[in-house]
Amino acid sequence: MPYPNKTIIGWREWLTLPDLGIKAIKAKIDTGARTSALHAFDLEPFERGGILKVKFGVHPLQRRKDIEIHCVADVVDRRRVTSSDGKSEKRFVIRTSVELGEFRWPIELTLTSRKAMRFRMLLGRAAISHHLMIDPAKSYMSGRRPAKQYPKLRKKKLKG
Repeated sequence: MPYPNKTIIGWREWLTLPDLGIKAIKAKIDTGARTSALHAFDLEPFERGGILKVKFGVHPLQRRKDIEIHCVADVVDRRRVTSSDGKSEKRFVIRTSVELGEFRWPIELTLTSRKAMRFRMLLGRAAISHHLMIDPAKSYMSGRRPAKQYPKLRKKKLKG
């Protein structure tokens, strides 16, 4: 085996972002993206004790707006990022921990709206280069942890 210290993962995986309180989020593993990106809305920068921070919300599951996680993180940078469709925007960058299976390590995430995208998160090559190898024919190598981490949506009964 040419890379014995690296764990093999699939092209999509369920991750945890414990520092942000996100128990499960499906991520596309994207070697074409240098930086990782997280779907965020209602971004609100503020200062506390001379440190720039950002408040934001996350819908960790696609098509589940009833599940919102409100986060606060230190801003480590603001970067201009060009997305795959060629559009450039300046994004807040935060540093947080990511868990995949039994592994946990720090990564940088840019915050942006990904509401039109299939995945709420991209895990870019900077976050995976030292830890993981991707098998593009595989998915969910670390297991499935989807909506079981979040409450079920209750259906309203119609009166009539």
